[in-house]
Amino acid sequence: MGSFASYEARKPTVLTVPGLGGSGRSHWQSLWEEARPDTVRVELGMWSTPHRNAWVTRLDQAIRQAQAPVILAAHSLGCLAVAWWAELSPQPYGWPVAGALLVAPADVDRPDAPEALKAFAPSPRTPLPFPSILVASQDDPWISIDRAHSLAVDWGSHFVDAGPQGHINAASGLGWWQEGQELLGRVIAASGTDRPSPSGPLSPSEARAVLAVNATDAAQAHYLGR
Repeated sequence: MGSFASYEARKPTVLTVPGLGGSGRSHWQSLWEEARPDTVRVELGMWSTPHRNAWVTRLDQAIRQAQAPVILAAHSLGCLAVAWWAELSPQPYGWPVAGALLVAPADVDRPDAPEALKAFAPSPRTPLPFPSILVASQDDPWISIDRAHSLAVDWGSHFVDAGPQGHINAASGLGWWQEGQELLGRVIAASGTDRPSPSGPLSPSEARAVLAVNATDAAQAHYLGR
């Protein structure tokens, strides 16, 4: 993967990164794509038989073709595609990917994981080169809440416990998922791209401060009554 263009201040493009099987019409990713003019799906291809290197290559192409800066909104196996892209990417902190919302990552390392998920194992453990929030559910059949928290620690992501929300998908009955939109807004704030005339990304410590305070207020108060 080659180098990226230099930093240029502008509004971010949101790229959704679905997981195994893609995201249907009632999935929050699809609804965001329909309603938000800044949001576009990454067409990874091979939705039912994903290949790690092919998905990472498609994601890299989409990031390079987008109007940078880019905010990623990934779900399930799409979170692992993002983590693997970051593992293989030479990007400096916060550019061109300025942040990510990682929702219900699939556990590709568990012994009974489907073969399609095992192809993405082992999970990368390198901190992501951009601010991120990882949202997990207490009763997700694809990953335990403790394992999701462990991934958040590895990736340097701010962790949000969404309570019992299943796989945080269409079957969870989330619809537009307003709480997810609020978390996406916090990621954008942590990226620094919403400032009037940003000279560059926020530093990692500044971004962590934004996520730790604002994401907790916006999401955990809603889900857990804290």
